[in-house]
Amino acid sequence: MEAIHTHRNNHKANSMARKIPNVFWLLILVFSCIILIGNTKASDGDAREAYIVYMGDLPKGDFSSPSLHTSMLQQVLGSNAPESLLYSYKKSFNGFVAMLTEEEKLRIAGMDGVVSVFSNERKQLHTTRSWDFIGFSQQVQRATIESDIVIGVFDTGIWPESDSFKDEGFGPPPSKWKGICQTASNFTCNNKIIGARFYRTDGLFKEDDLRSPRDTNGHGTHCASTAAGGLVAMASLYGFGKGTARGGVPGARIAVYKICWSDGCHDADILAAFDDAIADGVDIVSFSVGGTSINTFEPHNMYPMIYAGNAPNTTGNFTGLSSRFCSRNSLDANLVRGKIVLCDSLTNGRPPLVAGAAGVVMQDTSFQDYAFSFPLPATHVGVNDGSSISEYVNLTSNPTATIFKSYEANETLAPFVASFSSRGPNRITKDVLKPDLTAPGVDILAAWSLVSPVTRVKEDRRRVPYNIISGTSMSCPHASAVAAYIKSFNPSWSPAAIKSAMMTTAFPLSVATSPEAEFAYGAGHINPLKAVNPGLVYDSESIDYIKFLCGQGYSTKSLQLVSGDNSTCSGVINGTVWDLNLPSFALSTMSLKSFSQTFKRTITNVGLPSSTYKATVTAPQALKINVEPSVLTFTSLGQKLSFVVKVEGTIGRTVVSASLVWDDGTHRVRSPIVVYASS
Repeated sequence: MEAIHTHRNNHKANSMARKIPNVFWLLILVFSCIILIGNTKASDGDAREAYIVYMGDLPKGDFSSPSLHTSMLQQVLGSNAPESLLYSYKKSFNGFVAMLTEEEKLRIAGMDGVVSVFSNERKQLHTTRSWDFIGFSQQVQRATIESDIVIGVFDTGIWPESDSFKDEGFGPPPSKWKGICQTASNFTCNNKIIGARFYRTDGLFKEDDLRSPRDTNGHGTHCASTAAGGLVAMASLYGFGKGTARGGVPGARIAVYKICWSDGCHDADILAAFDDAIADGVDIVSFSVGGTSINTFEPHNMYPMIYAGNAPNTTGNFTGLSSRFCSRNSLDANLVRGKIVLCDSLTNGRPPLVAGAAGVVMQDTSFQDYAFSFPLPATHVGVNDGSSISEYVNLTSNPTATIFKSYEANETLAPFVASFSSRGPNRITKDVLKPDLTAPGVDILAAWSLVSPVTRVKEDRRRVPYNIISGTSMSCPHASAVAAYIKSFNPSWSPAAIKSAMMTTAFPLSVATSPEAEFAYGAGHINPLKAVNPGLVYDSESIDYIKFLCGQGYSTKSLQLVSGDNSTCSGVINGTVWDLNLPSFALSTMSLKSFSQTFKRTITNVGLPSSTYKATVTAPQALKINVEPSVLTFTSLGQKLSFVVKVEGTIGRTVVSASLVWDDGTHRVRSPIVVYASS
């Protein structure tokens, strides 16, 4: 099945953005897909836990961060300070990780120079027809410097022996590369995987953890090969998705930063990896962590069928009310062994497998556009089909069934945003549109770790070199690869310019298949070939964000902590959120109340030296949109021209969509305009 495409935007990620330097977030804005979940906070107020102390940007000049951080801790902990300090960030920002009680955390938070103190939260992990689907064939033009681009993959590590990471034809790493290869557990790098590190700041490795950059999960290998894997012919998962597996930038190098373990991915390790990646010379960071079915088994026989609610494990004090959901240990093995079990919810298939079932049918209202993989013959059906199956099982004296192997088909409605993808709006800064854009994310075939089961269920004995999985994590390396592709042709472009190119060249999706409109798909579906030559870009510099922060009410002290210099809001024309130079326009308002809002933007010519662009606005009757000037004439590359967009009207519906296109006859530079009724 062709991939249904998805990109998640999780709201809690925005709260973390307030804790980390805004300029730092600008650097990784396009490439990170982060969902924050979980908390390791101890219930005992006197117990120590790892806290991250953020102190803004690095000071200018000579600076010894470990000495400063130890000194600060000594003021609170005395002689215990050195053993409390777990990590001192030296390259990306000023901050450290320390074991603190709640009281000690509060004392540290009150010190001069401390912006915020937050818990070391734990994230969870959330690939090849997708490139052809988005018009990015094997024959696309490649830049000569693609092999100088280094993609840093923050994930579960990598399986270096995979055919996707062979280094035939690669020369030595680019001269800018300063990283290392931690070669524990027989792990070696090559001229494709040029660097590898692993992190566990708290030192609390679990039994299943391999202290090495080697991937024992599969997720990191999958993401790395999606972004930059080489060409591998006849790759498939038991015949599904058979074809040439390849990454978006197969000529790029890979640097591995293993920050995820059997119990998740911790903030302190993630930030340490960023610290190293910046110093190592990474160009793009691919960060794929966060907070219907494929049956690969061939049918053999017809099997008896039983309803899970009629097979409770009574010795374990389970009743039919719980066993019907096929929860852990809830099934009586004597009753389900050798039978196909009908369950009333979606599980990973492990409980029926452990109980000896021959197969499982799961009826559920959840994700019907997500192809799960299970460790035994299985199928996932909706409630209507489930009701019919349930009626058959309960009203037939000897019900039997078989589960056929899945088959491939094209989803004619694709691309659309998957049901499980998170939606906007942005709850922190309401007038910044999120998500930015969409990328392939469902049923993606890519490389896999040979020590990780197909389904990640330990009782599943099957091992495969390529696997099919879905999620935001699969969207992220697609976006990372496209960003790297753009940078290989435009090495001097800023992250903001690359993001703009990706957004303004995306092709719009249909509200018919994604009714949440831009709050589901942002600017649209990623289009790599057009993104490399967008014509115009909406660029941003540090001063733009300083003006924005001043407009948001930052004090001089807070501003300097973030900027790391002597920036001040005095004498600076405060910027509003509507003037931040983004390639999208968003306005929150009240339903049935008239509004009028002006947006200021500046665009940079990266297309033809002499060109004239005309503005075209597409909008519903509820909106009156005026662009001034409506014609922009450029006379040189790199020239910047400004314009103003005025949006007026009254809306009754929740979301009203419009768009602005700058067209010179060759390039169409499109920006979404969204007005919505905010609660």
